Amino acid sequence: MNIQSNHSFNNYMFTVTRRFIFLTLLTLTAYLSLAVITHAEPATTNSDGIVVMISVDGLAAHYLDDPKAEMPTLRALAATGARATSMKASNPTVTWPNHTTLVTGVNPAKHGVLGNNYLDRTTRKRVVLISDPIFDKEQIVKVPTIYDLAKAKGLKTAAIRWPATRNAKTLDWTVPDVGSVEHLKKYSTPALVDECTKAGINFMEGETQPGEVHKPTDDQSTAIFNSILHNHRPGLALLHVVNVDHTQHLKGPRSPEAYAAVKAADQHVREVWDELQRDYPNKATLFVVSDHGFSAIKRQLLPNVILRKAGLLESKKKATGNAVQLVAQGGSAFIYVLDEANRSKVLARVKKAFTGVDGVSKIVGADQFKDYGIANPKDDPRAPDMILFAEDGYAFGDTAAGDLPFNEKPERKGSHGHDANLPNLHATFVVWGVGIKPGVKLGEISNTSVAPTIAKLMGLTLPDADGKPLSAILTE
Repeated sequence: MNIQSNHSFNNYMFTVTRRFIFLTLLTLTAYLSLAVITHAEPATTNSDGIVVMISVDGLAAHYLDDPKAEMPTLRALAATGARATSMKASNPTVTWPNHTTLVTGVNPAKHGVLGNNYLDRTTRKRVVLISDPIFDKEQIVKVPTIYDLAKAKGLKTAAIRWPATRNAKTLDWTVPDVGSVEHLKKYSTPALVDECTKAGINFMEGETQPGEVHKPTDDQSTAIFNSILHNHRPGLALLHVVNVDHTQHLKGPRSPEAYAAVKAADQHVREVWDELQRDYPNKATLFVVSDHGFSAIKRQLLPNVILRKAGLLESKKKATGNAVQLVAQGGSAFIYVLDEANRSKVLARVKKAFTGVDGVSKIVGADQFKDYGIANPKDDPRAPDMILFAEDGYAFGDTAAGDLPFNEKPERKGSHGHDANLPNLHATFVVWGVGIKPGVKLGEISNTSVAPTIAKLMGLTLPDADGKPLSAILTE
């Protein structure tokens, strides 16, 4: 072989070798990228994966470290997954705003569900959201939810008793948080009702009088939920269990009855966890959260009595002659000014009336609402003009009868709705499964981070969230 031929051969071998190395590196890069994506975003790369969020209403963060609380399931999930020491709720710390924050990642000022109830300034009548006889989801939730985004990406979605989801078009399987058989029949997924009836889960039974409050029990809700998981395999599913909240209202937090309700809720979580391990081995991520904690109530505040004595309230029933109207939220109270022409003077009189009152911890004006994640009435007329926060151990009533600002209320021993900064009002956060680092313990987090974390796990984009994903618990 001459020198020229040898030179050409060497060029040829160099080119072949370079192409081989390039193709090898390209293949290796693609493989590693696929591995990383598969590990970090299981719900989008694995078409059979699932993310589940269970809300145990009223489960305060402190129960997870309370030796009296029998919670073997939640503690096992926390040990093999991740947890937070506590989770700060949104203001006011009541059910509907906080469940909406959990699925949107934004505070009530943005998502629009401002309380469990509010005042319609035009009619001067209170609008009650609990038991929801009035609004569809699209009428009150102003921003996208994680189930909206999941549905848009082609995933099946489900929600059982999740607040503010009535008639949600992006839920494939749902029993909304409504309070009558009439509304359950109207807004639950028809095929799901038929399926549950055939399976002996008759959650429509129980109402004896028209309009009487009737909702599925936690046993029924969990059974419905597991049926959906098993038969329909959604990509995202939400479950709301409520008896811990109901029991603490009646008997108080840390009462024997409350501990029994916590134990029962832990068993409901266990039933879902078992279902996930059977039907979704190595494919499931389970979030267990709560919406708020609880305050043990020793005294009840009657702010309408104080307003009446200050000449700002004639009577609760005769709203037309009142300068203000109050809407109680348990540990907080919304003050609405009805005498708009004298708004500044009325607010000054309200502030003076409550300054120094035992049990009132804060008097918050609209100029401070942004710091509390609450809408300004200039932007949302459903928002109040002022908020009163009660101290831990106190709650607001809304009667104007009587001569004393306080009275004992022995039949209701617990409440919430207080300032979200109070430790007893902090909520629970535990997560386990695919995409979660085991054994991670976070400190205090915000509930605005829950939806962004779920979105990141599922490869979804949650626009304009107030919270950030909890990257410390996510596998890289």
